[in-house]
Amino acid sequence: MPHGGEHAGVARGGGAERSARPGRAASVVVPFPRPRALPPAASLLPSGRSLLAAFGLVAVALAAYLVARETAVFAVRSVEVDGAPPAVALQVRHALRDELGASLVRVDLDRARERVARLPTVAAVAFDRAFPHTLRVRVVPERPVAVLRQGASAWLVSARGRVMAALPRRSHLELPRLWLPKGAPVAVGGRAPVELAPMLEVVRPLARVGLGARVRSVRASASELTLVLRRGLEIRLGDARDARLKLAVAARVLPLVPAGARYLDVSVPGRPVAGSDWTRPPASPTPSPNTQVSTRG
Repeated sequence: MPHGGEHAGVARGGGAERSARPGRAASVVVPFPRPRALPPAASLLPSGRSLLAAFGLVAVALAAYLVARETAVFAVRSVEVDGAPPAVALQVRHALRDELGASLVRVDLDRARERVARLPTVAAVAFDRAFPHTLRVRVVPERPVAVLRQGASAWLVSARGRVMAALPRRSHLELPRLWLPKGAPVAVGGRAPVELAPMLEVVRPLARVGLGARVRSVRASASELTLVLRRGLEIRLGDARDARLKLAVAARVLPLVPAGARYLDVSVPGRPVAGSDWTRPPASPTPSPNTQVSTRG
């Protein structure tokens, strides 16, 4: 019996030993998110009904464009000109006369722009299709500033130096005259001769400083530009540098010039001098016939 007890004790001891061992930690399985399954390629394609509708819209749009282009549905019935005086607007309409009756969709705006820009009275032009029947033209006209004279011939010239038109004598009397040397080439639509560049630099701002209609002519020499007013007074500017400043000074000083003065010298804008003889005053004017005009106040 002792053996049996021993075995039983051993068995009990083994059980106690097993129960004394630490238990194993429970295993935890963490599931990873599975990627979403892509839809089959066939489901990404538009349906037959969608394709049919899309092709139908394209066909309708193409048919509408062809109808508008090839028929008189959008025929040009009028040309509206904005920004130009009546005479220039008439020239623009005449230049675009071939577009009347053509489809507004078919009008070649680049070619039309080229035709209008060739007009000597037009500085810039832009177009707009005003459906259903109007071609709208926005024009920046050339600004006339002087009359070129050469013998008995006369031409109108713009601020940009473009020859705008041939003129009859004694027209545009409100503009100053610029005299050309004999034989200098002049063509309507072309540029004024280069030797007139200093004179044009002077006449451009005349209207803005209030001298526009008061100047009868402009003379130029190698070193001097002279404005001759309609009352006979000369405004001597020296060279063309600071022309706008000199003209502004002259416009301000003119009311102070004595009645008997024959010239006003503003070649030095800070020291305008009026004189009653035709000679230029010396560097330090003496109280002789020349009068220094103050511009203070």
